[in-house]
Amino acid sequence: MSVVRDNAEPLAIVFEDDGLVPNNILPFLVYQGAVKLDPKHPEETNEDLFERNGWGGTWRNGVYGYLHYHATVHEVLGVARGSASVRFGGDHGQELQIKAGDVAILPAGTGHQRIQASDDFCVIGAYPPGSRMEITRATPDNHAKALKTIPQVALPPADPVTGKDGALMRLWR
Repeated sequence: MSVVRDNAEPLAIVFEDDGLVPNNILPFLVYQGAVKLDPKHPEETNEDLFERNGWGGTWRNGVYGYLHYHATVHEVLGVARGSASVRFGGDHGQELQIKAGDVAILPAGTGHQRIQASDDFCVIGAYPPGSRMEITRATPDNHAKALKTIPQVALPPADPVTGKDGALMRLWR
């Protein structure tokens, strides 16, 4: 039985480089209500789904309340519990409400910051194979370095939600 809703298709948004947050020419993707979470074990639902699709290094937490990005790796955030308002794309980006069952896929360089969250908010994060996650703050020096590392980040082998034939494979080529 699939935990992904039929015909799950993400919203795709391209965020511009704002001079501090590089973002990426690849679109940020958000699947809204795509994952049918096990009510008793919602964290495991996301962890198992991501790992099945080749995304590992999973962790459970929230989203930091300060603006940051990852210049060396793509990241997936699957909401297991609660909801939050997260600004993606940096200070000039877009604030989105994300809730249990939603999955956000951030290409390397995509700024993100929690604006507010419910008390029970929990996300599962994961990464494609072969990359090391580093937290980067939005500074002019970091921006200059990120412009060199971001283009070298390999494309993932599969969409973390819909697999090898998923939307990411089509939208990130």
